[in-house]
Amino acid sequence: MSGNILWKLVLTVAVLAWALLNIIPTDDTPFDSYILEEVTAETDAFNDLYAEAETMVDSGEAPSLFMAFRQLGREGDVDYQVFFPHINVIDVKNRVKRNDILINEVLKRSKGNIKRGLDLMGGISVTFSIADPNFRELPSFEQEEQLTKVISILRQRLDGSGVAEPIIRSAGEGRVEVQMPGLSTRDNPEIIDTISKPARLEFRLVNRQTPVVSPEMPADQIPSGFEILALEREDRRTGEIYESYYLIKRLPEATGDIIERSYPAQNDSGQFEVQLSFTGEGSSIFEGITRQMTEQNRQFGGPGQLAIVLDGQLQSAPSVNEVISSRAVISGEFNQRDAIDLANVLNNPLDVPLEVAEMYEVGPSLAEDAREASVNASLYGAMAVVIFMVVYYFAGGVVAVFAGLANIIIVLGILASLNATVTLPGVAALVLTLGMGVDANILIFERMREELKLGKSIKAAVQGGFDKAFSTIVDANVTTLITAIILINLGTGPVKGFGTTLAIGICASVFCALIVTRFILDLMVALGMKKLLGMPGFNFQGFDFLGKRKVAFAASWVIVLIGVVSVVANRDSIFGIDFTGGDEVTLSYESAIASEDISTFARENNFGEVISLYSRDLGTGEQILKIQTEFGQGQAMADALSAQFAESGITVKGVSQIGASVSGDIQMNAILSVLAALVGILLYVAIRFEVGYGIGAVVATIHDVLMTIGIFVLFGGFLSSGQFTAPMLAAILMIVGYSINDTIVVFDRIREELQLNPEMKLYKVINLSINRVLSRSILTSITTLLASFALYIFGAGVINDFAFVFIVGILTGTFSSVFIASPIFYWWHKGDRRHVEEREIVPKRDWEVSTREARGEA
Repeated sequence: MSGNILWKLVLTVAVLAWALLNIIPTDDTPFDSYILEEVTAETDAFNDLYAEAETMVDSGEAPSLFMAFRQLGREGDVDYQVFFPHINVIDVKNRVKRNDILINEVLKRSKGNIKRGLDLMGGISVTFSIADPNFRELPSFEQEEQLTKVISILRQRLDGSGVAEPIIRSAGEGRVEVQMPGLSTRDNPEIIDTISKPARLEFRLVNRQTPVVSPEMPADQIPSGFEILALEREDRRTGEIYESYYLIKRLPEATGDIIERSYPAQNDSGQFEVQLSFTGEGSSIFEGITRQMTEQNRQFGGPGQLAIVLDGQLQSAPSVNEVISSRAVISGEFNQRDAIDLANVLNNPLDVPLEVAEMYEVGPSLAEDAREASVNASLYGAMAVVIFMVVYYFAGGVVAVFAGLANIIIVLGILASLNATVTLPGVAALVLTLGMGVDANILIFERMREELKLGKSIKAAVQGGFDKAFSTIVDANVTTLITAIILINLGTGPVKGFGTTLAIGICASVFCALIVTRFILDLMVALGMKKLLGMPGFNFQGFDFLGKRKVAFAASWVIVLIGVVSVVANRDSIFGIDFTGGDEVTLSYESAIASEDISTFARENNFGEVISLYSRDLGTGEQILKIQTEFGQGQAMADALSAQFAESGITVKGVSQIGASVSGDIQMNAILSVLAALVGILLYVAIRFEVGYGIGAVVATIHDVLMTIGIFVLFGGFLSSGQFTAPMLAAILMIVGYSINDTIVVFDRIREELQLNPEMKLYKVINLSINRVLSRSILTSITTLLASFALYIFGAGVINDFAFVFIVGILTGTFSSVFIASPIFYWWHKGDRRHVEEREIVPKRDWEVSTREARGEA
């Protein structure tokens, strides 16, 4: 095995191994059984402790076995390090803290690495109300502004990277509902406090004369304007916890407004802390505070202390020996999780206090039959792609399938490392990724066919195929990567999350095409395999695509216009509850109604979009049913449901209105992000190719998005819901990426043929290029359509709509690269190739040099 093959093999195995380690285990292991498996010492003593913890759960002293163990670790004299010596926390001297860290680590290890969304697994739902007594005295527009800000801050706290998939929306006057997938307050009760913590940060002066005082100091001896605050400390040698009491000025010298960003870090001794960087104005303010303190140091015979107070709790009181303007540090008894959580809330402080109004455990939002149908549809789609590639390309198809599966494993591995949440539309997107991921392999294989037709050996064909496809693969993926980077940097919530997933998918796809596929093909050639490609392939020659451009162009834009008119005409009914909000009816019941029966009843009686959620009130334990409908339909739906299912004993407990989970800010943010991405694409293509190519690519992308949206609205009555829901946003963003990719493949071939045929007119060059890449376009469309049709035919609910949107997007993307992008490029240059060459930066290709040398033209 040559060194060139060996390093690719080693790299591939290493990357896949890393990804699998992040993915496995995929499912949660019950904590009750997992903790027994983790015990490696003193098992008899631990079994006695386990029995004690079970007794606490049975008697109601603890809500779960985990909480019972945590309670025993805090209140008893047990040291869990004895039972779990393989979990190294020996550096933590305090026994209670060590027990907390260790039992949390056991819980963490019991969890699966693939986190499932609310639609697949359910989670918890918490309704917060604004606890500020002055809130309801504000004008309505100010209340709405404050509520919108609270929603935005909670979204940043819970989903800073956009991949956690929570639902956050208004739930009536001064209330915000937060649904978080895969969580349970039975094992994680602090999550609610972490989410709702105001994070009001203050920098206050410590009294110079008597900084440290007794907690019993008489009130009449406390100087006016000061108060006593306790600071918890730990003896580093013994681990003993003790408190010091400081006399702190009540009024702050500065607040958290001077902080630009906070982030967790470790100091020189390995202790976790939170570092704070200042805004421009904040640097000046903090410099002024510390300068005044240092100037007083000589007067008081030593440095003064500046207290850092968070939500009324003293965090630290460092001495100030010099003027500080760059950064500050919050030190304390933090572990890594504490430091991360504190930095997160400091970066997103709340202006108003929140209190918990309601808290429920919610079941999966998608009915069981719909979940099963859609998961099966995803499997059928993947199988269809695999079968087609193997039948069409034989050995090459097996290679492409392996590379595609490796692509999915790498994507899942990276997402798991980011603690991303996988929803059912996300599973569908992974199947579509398999269909699209073979695109680079198809490009390589079709280039190999061309090399073989020239009479080259299989080894030379593999080399030539990769060399000639390299530029196309890079250009197509870089343009899509630009889109992803802009979505990450400008987007929020699901838009940012899609950008993150798209960027990961692009990098994984390029790696699998250029490294994984290459090493397998090289290995096959080295082992003497002579036939890598199966069927002879499509052979398009001489078709005059540009000759049909006027009719195709006009007809296409007429369809776009009809679609746009349809969108405008139906603008009040095309958006689902995710975008508009609606009514939420809370029902009690004697016997449950299957979610699929509720969906069928709503559909048959024209109630529009209806979402049902079974929940358990964590305060009372009562089982309830929440039904979300369009505005004005909640009470009617409840009455009709009660009449239809009288034996269920349904009683209406209340009707409220909920806001949009995809808020107006997110919608506008998505539009602006896509527009910015189009500008980025235009600039890249203009620099890498030439301006005419960029104009063609941007117009084609706009055309595809508008046509897809228009056709979706026109055919909405034949679909599951026919309305735009949150997954539709991801589907449309996927179409942007697909459209760009398809167009760049055509343009890259046009650029190449212009160089290879210096005497040929632009009209013929464009036709020749389209004919030569059409087989690739058709094959990529087939693989992606196979996956999409499987999802559309066998899927259910939102997956039907998701798949339909993508089917339309694939067809319009393939069409527009031929009949929109290419004609615009031709018209931009008025049919004159000299107009192109005068403005084009032509990159030098390595394979062209080698070809000329072989002909003796060097």
